[in-house]
This record gives sequence, C-alpha cells and structure tokens, in this order.
Amino acid sequence: MKHIILTGDRPTGKLHIGHYVGSLRRRVELQNSGDYDKIYIMIADAQALTDNFGEPEKVRANITEVALDYLACGIDPARATVFVQSYVSELTELTFYYMNLVTLSRLERNPTVKAEIRQKNFELSLPMGFLTYPVSQTADITAFRADTVPVGEDQLPMLEQAREIVRSFNGLYGETLTEPKAVLPENKSCLRLPGTDGMAKMSKSLGNCIYLSDSADEIKRKVMGMYTDPNHLKVSDPGNTKDNPTFIYLDAFCTDEHFKRYLPEYADLDEMKAHYERGGLGDMKVKKFLNAVLQEVLEPIRARREEFAKDIPAVWDILYKGSVEARKVAAETLSDVRKAMKIDYFADREGR
Repeated sequence: MKHIILTGDRPTGKLHIGHYVGSLRRRVELQNSGDYDKIYIMIADAQALTDNFGEPEKVRANITEVALDYLACGIDPARATVFVQSYVSELTELTFYYMNLVTLSRLERNPTVKAEIRQKNFELSLPMGFLTYPVSQTADITAFRADTVPVGEDQLPMLEQAREIVRSFNGLYGETLTEPKAVLPENKSCLRLPGTDGMAKMSKSLGNCIYLSDSADEIKRKVMGMYTDPNHLKVSDPGNTKDNPTFIYLDAFCTDEHFKRYLPEYADLDEMKAHYERGGLGDMKVKKFLNAVLQEVLEPIRARREEFAKDIPAVWDILYKGSVEARKVAAETLSDVRKAMKIDYFADREGR
C-alpha cells in the first residue's frame, strides 16, 4: 500500500511558531524521511473563505504569505505537491456527496467546530460553509487517498469525523475511500502552543502570536512581554512551570546544546525548571534565554523567506504546477467515487 500524506493551512495570515512546532516542522521531517510515496500540502483558500467571504483580497494575499512560509521552513516542491484548494474543483463535488453521510446534529457536536464558532461569535450568524468544514476536510483528504494526516491536537475531532464519513461511504458503496490516521507532534509541548498572553491557543485573530517572518526585534519584544506565572512576583518566589508559556515554549524549542551556548550554568531544561520552581530564578533571565533560542531557530527561516520573496512569480509558478498535478489526482478519485455510487452515467462515452 502506498503511504500518502495530506496536510495544509488556511491562508488567513502569516504562519506562526505554533504552526511550526505543531505541524510544519514535522511535515519537513516526514518529507525528508523517504517513508512516503506522495506528500500533498494544501493552501486551503476555499475553507478560509467560509469565515472571510467578504475579504477575498485578504485570502488572496495570504496565499503568497503561506507559500513563502512553507518554502522557508523547508518544504521542497520537488518532494511535495503544494497546491491551492479552490483550483481543484473536484473537491467541491466530493464535499457535496459526503454531506449526505453526516447529520446536522453531528456537525454541530464537533468540538473543534464548536470552539471556533464561539471564538468567532458565529452563534447567531453561522455560515453553512463553516459548519460543513469537517466534510470539506474529508473531501480534501480522501481526494488524494491520504492515509496519514499530520495535525495538532485541536484537529483530532475533525479527523475522527473524516474517518466516520469514510466508513459510512465504504459501508454503503464498497471499499473506495482510504481511511486516514493522525500523526501528532512527538513532543507533547507542541500539541498546542499557548499564546504569548497565556491564552490556551496561539491565534492570529487574538494577536498573541510570534510569526515565522517576525524580525529579530519583534521576536525579542514579544518574548520580553510574555505572560508568565502571575504569582511569581519576586525572584525569590517559587514559580510554576507547568502552565507558564515561557517554559512551554522552551519545552518545544530548546535543546541541551542551547544551554551550552547561552546558559551553561544549567545542564538542561529540567535543571532550570527545578530552580524556578523552588525560587531564585527570575522571569527576565528565563525570557532572555528563550529569546536566544528562538532567534537561533527562526533566523535561518526568516533569511530563506526573504530570498524566496525576491521572486514572487516563481513562487506562484510552484503553486500553479502543484495545483495542476493535484487536480489530476483528485479527478481520478472523483471518477472512482461516481462509479461506486453508480452515477457515472456517461463514463463509457467519455472513455473512463
């Protein structure tokens, strides 16, 4: 059996370090592992339009930004097919068929969708396209016969709903679709990176992000202003590391080598945490170390991004070629789906 990955992001803004540790870094590792026959990476502009329908220019501009972030992080167009969702019209037809396999009440119970509805204040004006996001996502995954989907923890309910739809389809029409499985970040701290303000989730709409494209000065300003332990008022006070964003970020990014370079008085993060928890370690010192770590990780990404940004037409050429390839593959799956559903009425005339 071929092993195929499908993953992607909504182009509603530049990508941030939560995207990086939650999925981007893992995508590059999987891309370079040689364990997968195909990797499809989708810029989900159609899904972005479900809650940005009045701002198409915002979505359009951010397609470029997301593509630059992909390339800067190490996504290689020679190894991965990067494409724009709306170009692959077959996904829309698949979504329409799959809608018949899920009830309205099941869509409304999806924890991820419910959380997003609350966050966006959609309770009284919910776009139907937004509610059917899990169905659209199922179409995206199955169109490329992906068996592996790298996701953050918050996306697990979406993937479980996709699996339900696949099982329903195969149960009705025979084994046609591939049931996907999730691949989570191996580092538990990367499952959901909190915002710099201490909120549970880093979010573009909440303005609590550190972006992959942020300048060195912007990164330093955001790190130095981060929420820590509100009860750690004096250096001598015992501190909490468990729900402290600075230490969660360090869990996600730092290595023992970083301590050797920037803070040799500690052997590793566990030793630093123990000092903070018993008292005697100030927040400013922790933040200065975190800033040094993030600067080292993000500087090469930012430099590569600046190089790719010098030739935007070349970036769009990558997206066009990837979208053409993606559409061919999705068309093959759609043909199989129509055949399984016995609605391939004119297949003999079209030579299918």
